[in-house]
Amino acid sequence: PVLVAPAMNPRMWSHAATQRNFRTLRADGLHFIGPNAGEMAERGEAGVWRMAEPLEILAIIEALLDSVARNDGPLRGRHVLVTAGPTHEPIDPVRYIANRSSGKQGFAIAKAAADLGARVTLISGPVTLSDPAGVDVVRVNSAAEMLAAVERTLPADVGVFAAAVADWRVKRNANEKIKKTDKLATPQLDLVENSDILKTIAHLKPGKRPPLIIGFAAETEHVLDHAKRKRKSKGCDWIVANDVSPETGVMGGDRNTVHLVSADGVDSWPEMDKDKVAERLMALATLYLKEHTDKA
Repeated sequence: PVLVAPAMNPRMWSHAATQRNFRTLRADGLHFIGPNAGEMAERGEAGVWRMAEPLEILAIIEALLDSVARNDGPLRGRHVLVTAGPTHEPIDPVRYIANRSSGKQGFAIAKAAADLGARVTLISGPVTLSDPAGVDVVRVNSAAEMLAAVERTLPADVGVFAAAVADWRVKRNANEKIKKTDKLATPQLDLVENSDILKTIAHLKPGKRPPLIIGFAAETEHVLDHAKRKRKSKGCDWIVANDVSPETGVMGGDRNTVHLVSADGVDSWPEMDKDKVAERLMALATLYLKEHTDKA
């Protein structure tokens, strides 16, 4: 395999010719990592230009070489649990509370883990995506169903909680469709909080808790501040944070711009396809497991 770690002036990287060549090389099977975002040597200038960090490059190299050396990949013998998509919280048999999550990022992560040889269980809310090859897929609707499926799936070596789980559900959903009539006032929905799946699993005892737990923070403002607080309050190891404001096109789109938040700080990645985000995240997870668990 060939791995390229580009670094150049942001204007050179964003030039149409450079991007055209980048897409061609990637389509030909070359692997890329970076460039990362950051400040330039020139005062007051910043952009996507900086070479990926050595540990990031090392993680990709190890994953690629291990995949060549062993057909089943560096995550052989590992179990990766991934949640994806939205949840639907019923109001009545017709209506429900939901969100705009497409599940694309979670499905990409499940595929990337399977490509590295892991046994993968993907627990998905209602989406229109096809099942990734080689992945065990469990379909659920509500947050309660997703939590139950997660608990049945454990233990796992890695838990990636990419699903956009609804925060609230209707306390008592109607058995029949709620009808609109001139005589009745607008119905009032009594909401109760759903169980926090990420926090529940992150606070399990060792042996039941996955050694690496990765949460997601989809925000529309103060992305890093919210993500840092979420990592601590939930008790997870990493948070993948992104801006899902409508103008970003992230929700439902094929590209993403994320920040990996850990106890070591924040690593901001450039915009890339969601499958490339998934590959990079799983390569780092592979390296983490090698360094923090007993399995070879």
